[in-house]
Amino acid sequence: MHAVIALQSVAAPRKFQVTCSSCNLREMCLPAGLCAEDLERIENLVYARRRLKRGEPLFKAGGEFSAVYAIRSGFFKTSLLDHDGREQVTGFFMGGELLGLDGIGGSHNGTAVALEDSEVCVLPYALVEGMAHEIPQLARQLHAVLAREITRDQGVMMLLGSMRAEERLATFLLNLSKRFVRRGYSSTDFHLRMTREELGSYLGLKLETVSRLFSAFQKDCLIEVQQKHVRIRDIAGLERVLAARH
Repeated sequence: MHAVIALQSVAAPRKFQVTCSSCNLREMCLPAGLCAEDLERIENLVYARRRLKRGEPLFKAGGEFSAVYAIRSGFFKTSLLDHDGREQVTGFFMGGELLGLDGIGGSHNGTAVALEDSEVCVLPYALVEGMAHEIPQLARQLHAVLAREITRDQGVMMLLGSMRAEERLATFLLNLSKRFVRRGYSSTDFHLRMTREELGSYLGLKLETVSRLFSAFQKDCLIEVQQKHVRIRDIAGLERVLAARH
């Protein structure tokens, strides 16, 4: 029996939807590594699918935590407001990744906003937690996801605290490349869904610095940039930007 909770923008009935077992992102989501029987049980956790328009928030800082969200399609940013009321971007998320884990303590610490038309699977956390007690592999996968989030946060702290500006942008582009590859996309051609202001906020750089770095990387034949489209011409060259510090 599916949980009954208040949700908006509920997608079409389940019979018209792709199931977890046939989703091409399942190996990057909570169902990764589950046997067919357990996978069928997990599918009952997906209470609904929610579609969001570009600019629409999935959840807001201070909002009550009730579910985690598996991104089926689209791109999101997460952010916090600093003490002056300015937005600080804390992350960018794409298909196969989970959102909302910051709220496990009871309420969301930050806000998640769709950067393009997107769709998420809604998984009520009480049901996820309950089933994790019954399915050891699900519990391990949930712990792995939480550990990955902690590692990501530590990586961001290192990015902002010890890297030069060019290293920050190179790290971001290389990381994005690897994440696209895992989803079956090109490692060298992609669109940046965020604005340069948002990217600068995430990297701890001023807008002018971000623009200067893109121009410098293009001049050095590391990348080609046309508005939001980026083509990496020299992955090894970007890696050498990072190696230069050693």
